[in-house]
Amino acid sequence: MISKAASNTVALVSWATVAVLVFDGFLSGILSVFFLPTYLGSVQFPVSALLGGVANVALILAARKVAERPLWVASPLIGWFAAVLLCMFGGPGGDVLLLADWRTMLLIVAGAGPAGVLLFMFRMKAITASVHADPHPAVRPRSSSESTVR
Repeated sequence: MISKAASNTVALVSWATVAVLVFDGFLSGILSVFFLPTYLGSVQFPVSALLGGVANVALILAARKVAERPLWVASPLIGWFAAVLLCMFGGPGGDVLLLADWRTMLLIVAGAGPAGVLLFMFRMKAITASVHADPHPAVRPRSSSESTVR
């Protein structure tokens, strides 16, 4: 039997780990935006959009190891979205990091798409597992000795 103090410690460590993963998601979003306008020679090569997607999937998988609630598992992706949204606003001098460009759409789709699909799969798996586990928990079959004829 685990004591209450040990259970509280595990919960605190889980919460701290999720907080670090949210910060990592935020940093991943910032770095994805900063490296979005990269070039390979004279050709635009936005590899940071794909790397952001891979990083988000890894962060979601790490959050799932330490968290049980769906919101906590999705929180690194929420941190990534917050960073990308923050970069969409103009700065004090009118500077804008993300322009209305195909690369911005690629960043959002390739960065959040795979992690969103993974979260959707986790949620559907949990829903179907709960339905298949016991569809009618309050109803139990009566044995032949319990049935009475009126």
